[in-house]
Amino acid sequence: MLSSPLPNEFPYAFTINQHELLDARQVTTTHKDQRPDPRDISLLVIHNISLPPNQFDMPYIEDFFAGKLDPKAHPYFQVIHEMRVSAHCVIKRDGELIQFVPFDERAWHAGLSSFQGRQRCNDYAIGVELEGADHIPYTNQQYTALLKLSQILMHTYPKITLGRIVGHNDIAPGRKTDPGVAFDWQRFRQGLGLL
Repeated sequence: MLSSPLPNEFPYAFTINQHELLDARQVTTTHKDQRPDPRDISLLVIHNISLPPNQFDMPYIEDFFAGKLDPKAHPYFQVIHEMRVSAHCVIKRDGELIQFVPFDERAWHAGLSSFQGRQRCNDYAIGVELEGADHIPYTNQQYTALLKLSQILMHTYPKITLGRIVGHNDIAPGRKTDPGVAFDWQRFRQGLGLL
């Protein structure tokens, strides 16, 4: 039984049990499959998403990742509603965490990707989506939730180190730009160092 509460000296403890984040709302999706080797989890990829683009606090991200997006709800959805994508977790603007895929399974978030010469990042990465857009500042609640989540992921999957937390743009340069210029990497990395 995999259960990883953080030691008491960590101030922002989340808990992972059987690869599920107990502090997250769980939403079921079929947009996932088995990893080649679940023991190989060694990368954390930060993304952003907003549906419709640049609009927040709507149910469409959940619908999209669950394969239930209504193409008639917005013109943009006619283009994307048949795409089969997912992330392990989404962090909403108010800091709410939603988990779609258990961490030991493969979410479909990275696409064509490479990290340090190794292809197929979905095989060994955990994908976290921030509800946001490249040029719109993220909220304090999102940074707090991301720090807490990153902390427990690094504790539970120790191959994820500070140098192995990247943006989608880092593993798919020229193809992806998220989490964008609005994401404060210095704030995030300093926050992890203080935990």
